[in-house]
Amino acid sequence: MPVVKNFVRKLLKWYRHSGRHDLPWQQGADAYRVWVSEIMLQQTQVTTVIPYYLRFIRRFPDVHVLAGADIDDVLHLWSGLGYYARARNMHKAARIISGEYNDVFPVDIDALIALPGIGRSTAGAILALGRGQVHPILDGNVKRVLTRFHGIYGWPGDKNVEEKLWAVAAQQTPKKHVADYTQAIMDLGATVCTRSRPACDRCPVAAECYAYRQGVQADLPTRKLKKSLPVRHAIFTIIENRRGEILLEKRPPAGIWGGLWSLPECPVHEDVPAWIKRQFGSTVNRLVELSPMRHTFSHFHLDIRPYQAKLKSVDVSIRDQGDICWYKPGLKHRLGLAAPVKKLLQEVAGVGT
Repeated sequence: MPVVKNFVRKLLKWYRHSGRHDLPWQQGADAYRVWVSEIMLQQTQVTTVIPYYLRFIRRFPDVHVLAGADIDDVLHLWSGLGYYARARNMHKAARIISGEYNDVFPVDIDALIALPGIGRSTAGAILALGRGQVHPILDGNVKRVLTRFHGIYGWPGDKNVEEKLWAVAAQQTPKKHVADYTQAIMDLGATVCTRSRPACDRCPVAAECYAYRQGVQADLPTRKLKKSLPVRHAIFTIIENRRGEILLEKRPPAGIWGGLWSLPECPVHEDVPAWIKRQFGSTVNRLVELSPMRHTFSHFHLDIRPYQAKLKSVDVSIRDQGDICWYKPGLKHRLGLAAPVKKLLQEVAGVGT
């Protein structure tokens, strides 16, 4: 236990003068703001998150407002941040909190974990940072600090290794100053004990750190064996009417870009003008193949071949409805757009979206 007590004491001392105290979600921190920031920070860097967070909080200042919002408004503010299931789950969870808990976050960790998109670490962070409750967390930064400090080998995503890390995290989480400790260990991983080139000379616990003493910082955490990503192919059609409006379709709520507005996708083996005629009843007057683009997900590459199709006439059956709309570039639309779709629309129109 002396090593654990020293770790906590040195880390809290370091945090007081070297930790981050001016992050926007730390100002007037409550469970809602912590929750929004923690969800956004999953798989995403702080510098990227900050402008998204500020816009999101301005539009949805509390859980009640978020619960009452349309999902398109939520996805619109999330556009470009990626991993859109996070936004859909946040919206679902807000409605549950508003309806079942009268707009107040549950104070029981199991009740929090039961909400969509909230795992054990996120729930622990919400209650530690937003409520001062004693709960361990185990995000990516914390895993890196603990594996290096204690010399824990094995890929952290492996069940046995993860269970060991949870046990260590729980043992080290202090009963007092838990909010400061929680932020401190995240800050240490994000700013000092970084993935590459850790600044061990600035680390307050380097003297007791296994990885530093053994010179194996680059070996910990143990990396998962990489597999080459498969490649999928898609044809995106930028279907434009005579008014310069572009046809968009809303994707199903689940799956890739779930709930976002996207360009109609033509099967790769189909003739594009024939498919548009059959699908939408309209004749293509001019077809231009644009430069191909690749969008990489965590588990595959998507190679996109975009075609710009200008219609001779528009069938009367194509009109704004639940899952189809005409998008006018240059106007302010509150729609959630996948990053490559947004890029293609900007490329075709020459303006922002």
